Amino acid sequence: MLQDWKTLVVNGGGAIGILANGNSGIMQGLGTLAKAEEAKGALDKKTRELIALAVAATTRCDTCIAIHTSEAVKAGASRDELLEALAVAVSLNAGAAVVYSSRILEAYDQFAK
Repeated sequence: MLQDWKTLVVNGGGAIGILANGNSGIMQGLGTLAKAEEAKGALDKKTRELIALAVAATTRCDTCIAIHTSEAVKAGASRDELLEALAVAVSLNAGAAVVYSSRILEAYDQFAK
């Protein structure tokens, strides 16, 4: 087992609580963003959680993975739906590496002149 994800939800929440106590404005701002994510209602909770997990994979946020996986399960996401969302994340990361590789080559060529 790589991680005890259920414990991470609890411990992550505690660590975030310490941050919130230190600067409540951070959490208030995050709360505002969280409300905005569902304001239109065009996407259902399950779809939003699957998107959050794809983003969590690309940003490498373990606490995000724990929280949003728990929420995705509660929202009825299937393992196959999750695998498809993660395939999109993997594809995007690979595509981003290709794009940034071309930028690195361009920078090299400029510096090498």
